[in-house]
Amino acid sequence: MKNLVIYDSCFGNTEKIAEAIAKSISAKAIKINDIKDANLNEVELIILGCPTHGGRPTEAIQKFINDITLKNIKFAVFDTRMSKDDINIALKLLIKLIGYASPKMAKTLKSKGYELITSPEGFLVKGKEGPLSDGEIERAKNWIKI
Repeated sequence: MKNLVIYDSCFGNTEKIAEAIAKSISAKAIKINDIKDANLNEVELIILGCPTHGGRPTEAIQKFINDITLKNIKFAVFDTRMSKDDINIALKLLIKLIGYASPKMAKTLKSKGYELITSPEGFLVKGKEGPLSDGEIERAKNWIKI
């Protein structure tokens, strides 16, 4: 199976998670802006990841999901998000209302008929810009088992 991790990252946290996942499954990690250089017709599994912005995926990842028309491909999705321990009550209420990026990515992919090999996952960041919370790199390495 040929696997590819496609990610978007603003402060480097999602990139670190994507690289850890890619290494753990012998895949290549590629930033969404560089996707034009990849041959997606040979890929069987795409793992998509991005930071959560306003409860949604980044524009680049959402455009990729909206535009994808590949056949016989499976997906897994993840996001990076602030730890609930690092946010105030108002932001906690807002997050409860708007949610996170990975469930929205999963929902769109499923609506297009794609299979997800596992539930959407969120990896925690301390504050808005990071760093990653303790243990998240290790958790990312163990998230996908193929």
